[in-house]
Amino acid sequence: MQLPAPRLLIGGDWIDAAERETIPVIDPSTGETFGAIARGKDADVDRAVAAARKALSGLWGAMTAIERGRILHHLSSLIEREADRLAHFEARDVGKPLAQARADVTACARYFEYYGGAADKLHGETIPFQAGYAVLTWYEPHGVTGHIVPWNYPLQIMGRSVAAALAVGNACVVKPGEDASLTALILGELALEAGLPEGVLNIVTGFGEEAGAALAGHPGVNHVSFTGSVEVGALVQQAAGRNVVPVTLELGGKSPQIVFADADLEAALPFLVRASIQNAGQTCSAGSRVLIERPIFDQVATALAERFRALRVGSALSNLDIGPIINQRQRDRIAGIVEEAAQAGAPLLAEGEISPDTPGGGFYVHPALFGPVDPACDLAQREVFGPVLALIPFEGEDEAVRIANGVEYGLVAGIWTRDGGRQLRIARRLRAGQVFVNNFGAAGGVELPFGGVGKSGHGREKGFEGLYGFASLKTVAIKYE
Repeated sequence: MQLPAPRLLIGGDWIDAAERETIPVIDPSTGETFGAIARGKDADVDRAVAAARKALSGLWGAMTAIERGRILHHLSSLIEREADRLAHFEARDVGKPLAQARADVTACARYFEYYGGAADKLHGETIPFQAGYAVLTWYEPHGVTGHIVPWNYPLQIMGRSVAAALAVGNACVVKPGEDASLTALILGELALEAGLPEGVLNIVTGFGEEAGAALAGHPGVNHVSFTGSVEVGALVQQAAGRNVVPVTLELGGKSPQIVFADADLEAALPFLVRASIQNAGQTCSAGSRVLIERPIFDQVATALAERFRALRVGSALSNLDIGPIINQRQRDRIAGIVEEAAQAGAPLLAEGEISPDTPGGGFYVHPALFGPVDPACDLAQREVFGPVLALIPFEGEDEAVRIANGVEYGLVAGIWTRDGGRQLRIARRLRAGQVFVNNFGAAGGVELPFGGVGKSGHGREKGFEGLYGFASLKTVAIKYE
């Protein structure tokens, strides 16, 4: 399959980076270079922002919401048409199993379909006021929006933020993660084919500390959307704050799944495993802590250990349970956390197997299950961002809530119980942006607002709510008497 060229998409044209430098593309499954992307820097971001600004004053700025929606629908159909190519490069670039990559393509297409349908449904309202006044509100685009997209879900996260921003009428500048930019570039190709006017979608690949920092702090950007680590998110917010522009941050997580003694364990067990190992655990919303009521702790731990031992790790295209970690640095970091946990006395209950035919240069780790784990220990508090699951016992609802909320993150939580009253009691008390009862993740849920509290960030993406973050509300008061 044809690799996208190492160029930037600016103003509707594919061009070399100003300094004509490139960054090698590494296959996590083999450790080998198989392509290159352009190394964009400040000057390239300047050009991209200028192109986006020009688009706002041209055809795109005059286009109706209905017309914008039709273009997004067309783009959705093109993504589905190119599903095989997109899935191949998403798997190879990120290292995720091919089945997961295919699911990501489907989700990306759904984002453009959903927001294409929502484009002409972002309504204002009329407000009762004093006699002789008619007061109404409407939503307007911010203008130029910057999108800093991470490497773990390039297709999904670019789709969820860019599709919403375009539906409202913004013009976008995207900086994909330097470890996985290929499918973002392919989306750029498809966007032009779908009829998106030149300059409406600009893509500047490059390093975060160069292109990403330039985009976050650019005075011509009116809103910044960032998904990534807490540390970098704080820097992005500071940079954007100097220009007094709004920021949407989706950061880390240490999401709990709470399993009560009355839970349907046969239904829960697959979710408990899958939520911790999907994308090799490199997921902000990973269910990386399982809190288990004491009467069933041993039973659940034994069942999970059996499932972890059956997990198989292999190259992305071999399509096993788990693929490689994104790069050597991340792989070594995860291995170090696992070793530290074992040395600190956390019982290692089970590990999965790395397939014997995996390439020697790939970045593989064994999925690891620990328990029982002290809820205050590093393994229970720290985001591992790898296929590592910590089991924590609890006694009763109060302790379950205390442990679940006892981390600095608050992104997602799961509750497993048949008791309807308990479901609602716990859901209200949990400090999380999303709570799932007797499921986890709801199959991605494009329609479901998503975001966190605490160090998991702020603002909401996905669902209709996602449109509001990319819009500015204007109030108009008309005196007619």
